[in-house]
Amino acid sequence: MSRAADAALAARLVETALAAGAEAADVLLGRETALSIGVAGGALEEAERAESVDLGLRVLIGARQACVAASDTADGTLAEMAERAVAIAREAPEDPHCGLAAPEQLARIPDADALELADPGPAPAPAALEAMARAAEAAGLGVAGVTQIEQARASWGREQVTLAASNGFAHAIARSYWAVSASAIAGEGLGRERDFAAELRRHGADMPAPETVGRRAGARAVAALGARRCPAGAFPVIFDERVAGSLVGHVAGAINGQAVARGASWLRDRLGERVLPRGIDLCERPHRRRGRASRLVDAEGLATADRALIADGVLESWVLDLATARQLGLESTGNARRGAGGPPRPGLGNLELAQGDRSRDALLAEMGTGLLVTGLIGSSINPTTGDYSRGANGFWVENGEIVHAVNEITIAGRLPEIVASMVPADDADPEKAVVVPSLLVEGLTIGA
Repeated sequence: MSRAADAALAARLVETALAAGAEAADVLLGRETALSIGVAGGALEEAERAESVDLGLRVLIGARQACVAASDTADGTLAEMAERAVAIAREAPEDPHCGLAAPEQLARIPDADALELADPGPAPAPAALEAMARAAEAAGLGVAGVTQIEQARASWGREQVTLAASNGFAHAIARSYWAVSASAIAGEGLGRERDFAAELRRHGADMPAPETVGRRAGARAVAALGARRCPAGAFPVIFDERVAGSLVGHVAGAINGQAVARGASWLRDRLGERVLPRGIDLCERPHRRRGRASRLVDAEGLATADRALIADGVLESWVLDLATARQLGLESTGNARRGAGGPPRPGLGNLELAQGDRSRDALLAEMGTGLLVTGLIGSSINPTTGDYSRGANGFWVENGEIVHAVNEITIAGRLPEIVASMVPADDADPEKAVVVPSLLVEGLTIGA
C-alpha cells in the first residue's frame, strides 16, 4: 500500500478513537515484506516469504491510557479497536506522566527519505538470494578444516512504518535490509566446533560478497578447534569487536530513563560524574546515512539529533521519552521508541564509542597474559548493582600471543569497575548499529 494510503488509514483510526470517546490518540501502522532462502548440503533447505501488518492504537483519557493492537486494517477492526481501547482506558490506573507531545514540540521533516534507509530497487528474485546463499556455503566449505556448513542464508526485507497522532504528528518512513549469514562446523566427532558470520546492509549495493561471509564463518570455526580450559583467577580480558558492543549495551541500559526512574540502574546516581576513562566518548548518531538504527524523528514526533551521552568519560545525559522525562522533571531527549502493542518507551539508535589508536594485536601485546573473548553465552546481570556474570568462549593469551582456544568458562565482575577500565582498539565495524572496537578491561574473574 502507498504511503498516502497508509497515512490516511492511520489518520482515520485516530479520528475513530476520538469519536469513540478518547481525548487524545496516536497510531502506529507497520507493513513488512520479507524473503529468506536457506541452503545446506548443497541443496535448498528453506524458502520463506512473509507479509505482515501491525496496527497499534494508544488512547488517552485524562491521566489514563490504554493500548490495543491488531494485524488487520478492515474498517470493522478499526472501530472495534477504538471502542476496546477507550473502554480499557476508562478503567486503567492513572499515570500522571503519560501524554502526547505539545504541537510546538513536534519536528518539521522536509524529506523523510534523506537518510536513504530504503533501497529503491525491486525485491530480489528468490533465485538471486539462493545464489548468494550457495556462494557463502561454497566459500565456507573451501576453508581447510571445515567439515560442514550447517546453513547459509540470504534474506531481504522492506518495511513501511506510519505514525499519526491527534496532536498533528504524521510521519512515514520506509526501510529495507539485505543480509547474508553462514554457520560453519569444523572438526569431527566430539572435537567439533561451530561458529558463524553475518552481514547486513540497508542497500544491496553496499553488501559485501557472500563468499566473504562464508570464509569468515569457516575461519572462525577452525580457529576454535582444540579448545580447552584456561587458568582460573583474576586476569585482564579483551572483548573482541564481535562482542564488545555488549558492554556498551549494558551502559546504555543503565542510562535508560525507565531504569533510572525505577531506581533499577547501577548508574542512577552518577549523572555528571566520570563513568568511563578520560578521553572516551559515547555518542548517539541517529542521522547516519543508511544506518541500521537511523531515524530523523522519534516515535512521539520529536526531532532526533547527534549528541554525546558520555563525553570525556563523564555521563552527560539520560535517555528519555516524554513520560520518563516528566517523571524525572527533565525534557525528552527525543528517544521514544514504540511497537504496536504498547506505549512509547525510551531507546537508543546508532551508538558510537570513541576508538583508540592501537590495533587489537597491540592490545593483546599490552595485556600479556589473559583472555580474548569472542563469544558470550547467557547472562546473570543485576541491573541495580551492576554485578556481572556470563558464560564465554574465546582464546587464552600468553606473552601477547594466542595460545589456544577456550570454551565453557565464566567471566564475572562488576560493571562500574569493568567499564571504568576500558582501553579501546581501532577496529570498530562502522556498519553496525553499535559501533564499538575491541576493548581491553580489568576487574574480571575467570572461572574455568
